[in-house]
Order: sequence, then structure tokens, then C-alpha cells
Amino acid sequence: MIENIISKNCIDAVEQLISGNERFVILSHKNPDGDALGSSLALYHYLKSRGKNAAVVLPNAFPDFLAWLPGVKNVLLYDKDTDRAKELIGLADAFFCLDFNALNRIGDVSEEVAKSSAPKLLVDHHLYPSDEFAVEISFPEACSTSELVYRLIENLSSDAAVSFDMAQCIYTGMMTDTGAFAYASSRKDIFLIVAALLDKGIDKDKIYRRVFYSSSFTRMKLQGYVMYRKLKVYNKYNAALITLDHSELQRFYAVKGDTEGLVNQPLQIKGIRFSCFFREEIPGKINVSLRSVDDFPCNEVAAEFFNGGGHKNASGGELHCTMDEAVLLFAKAMAKYKNLLTE
Repeated sequence: MIENIISKNCIDAVEQLISGNERFVILSHKNPDGDALGSSLALYHYLKSRGKNAAVVLPNAFPDFLAWLPGVKNVLLYDKDTDRAKELIGLADAFFCLDFNALNRIGDVSEEVAKSSAPKLLVDHHLYPSDEFAVEISFPEACSTSELVYRLIENLSSDAAVSFDMAQCIYTGMMTDTGAFAYASSRKDIFLIVAALLDKGIDKDKIYRRVFYSSSFTRMKLQGYVMYRKLKVYNKYNAALITLDHSELQRFYAVKGDTEGLVNQPLQIKGIRFSCFFREEIPGKINVSLRSVDDFPCNEVAAEFFNGGGHKNASGGELHCTMDEAVLLFAKAMAKYKNLLTE
């Protein structure tokens, strides 16, 4: 039996908002990943099943390997469909905020959402949620926000309410946020939920292939280049660094999602406990991805050095500097955390 971790007060509050309103906007973070999109679309299908007017608004594009998810054609991208997104946000009776812990994580969308007096409901698994939400379903121990969306639907309407389309979206979110259940997935409940999703008829092997075996030829060439030319190992610190500047991304015609998962690759090297990836998609702006194993707190490194945060073993940040300056900052971080890296 799946443990009930969401309080009755939260469930009652969500049910009251859904029952008493008609127009909902579902929001998620910038550079949406599988969990952001999967959880958002699962909740979208659930609200539609209850006869509600629901819309998913994301700040910008998601990776192409997620474009098969049911309902994805109805997703509005704020940076491309700004006027329509603003209209829906202005009309919303309530907002569901998924897979982020503060409104500033949704970029320019937050300015429009802040103008609305409609209540904001948080469903998330990141640490330290802000106090901007009327209802807060926050469990950092959850493997993904998609796990929490499944639990929410089950509590609102029972497992029977989870459709095949919802199940595909939820499984995709859970799978991608755990590296195909390679990390952050040691709790029994996770696999009880997976079993329940399999009962809905999903083909987990097909979903895996759609997500992980859908690379373009240029993406494969980029990955080879990264492994041969751009991966640097710091044996002294049990750490590794990958850097890709703007010109290199252009050289390989990189599109959204082409660098997904690269930060995990160095962790396959024996002894490496910490991996960092600097990606300069816009000149002078560097996106930072951090991954670690065991108890090394890459979220603390992200907060202290890279203007970011996240989970203990998976975090991110952002820098506004040159790549050389970013590399120097990484060296400072390794020196600061040397004892934890080498213990």
C-alpha cells in the first residue's frame, strides 16, 4: 500500500479550489525538463477530465525528446505565445505551480502571475519553498514532482482517475528525474506507484526509448566531442568538469535538449563524486548543472558559488561571466569542498 504523505488539510484545500473554480493555469520552471512537463501535462489532463478549463504555460521550450507526450501541442510557451499566455494568466481563477519553489524560477512569467490575486498552489519537491503560495504540497524526499501529482490525483479522486495519458506523463517525469531510477529512487513507494502506472497500460520500455534513444546525428557528434575534447578530470578532488561555449554549441547546431544528461556522464568514471557542466547558450551567460553521488551536497555548492540550488545530488545555477572566470570559480569551489570530496 502506498503511504499517504499529503495532509488531509492540503487535499481538502485543493479540492475546494478545483470544485469552486473553472479556469486554471499550470506553471513550471524555465528550461523545462521531463518532470516539469510530465507533471504539468498529467495535472492538465486531470483537470480537463473534471470539466475544467486548464492551460499549461511554460517560460520557454522543452527538449524535443519530450514532444511526443500526450497534450504537448496545447502547451503555451511564454516567450513565443506571450499575448495569449498573458490573457490566460489574467483570466485564471487559480494557479498550479509545479516543480519550482519560488516564482522567480519561472522568469518573465512571474511578473504576470504576480499581478493576479488568484491563489497559487505549490506542488514541488525542492528544498526551501517561498511563502508565496496559498497551498503548499512540498516534499523534498519525493523523487519527482510527477510522483506528487500522482499522489494528489489519487487523494482527490482515487487511482481510478489516473488515465493512460496521465500515466504516461507521470512515468516520464519520474523516470527522467531519477536517471531512469538510478538515483533518488530508493523508497519502496516509488515502485508501488510505477506498478500502478503499469496497470494503466503504459509501455515503460517504449517511453525509455522515446526519451533516451531519440538522439540526432549532430547530438551524437556533440557528445563524442565533449567526451574526447571537453571533459576534464580533477583526480585530486574526485571531480570532473565539462565546458561548452557558445561557438561550440553553434558548431554542432545544438538545439534544446542536445546537452541533456551530459553532466551525468563523468560520474561513470571510477572515483568521481562530483560533476559540473558549464553551458554558454548565450554569450556571457553560463548555465550551470551539477551532479554528485553519495552524500556530497552539490546544492550547497550551487548556492555558494553559482547563484543556484536544488537537490543534494542534482542542482543548477547561473553565471554572468566569461567561461574562463567560471572555470576559476569551479576551482575555488573544489578547494573549498576538498575535504568532503575526498573523504
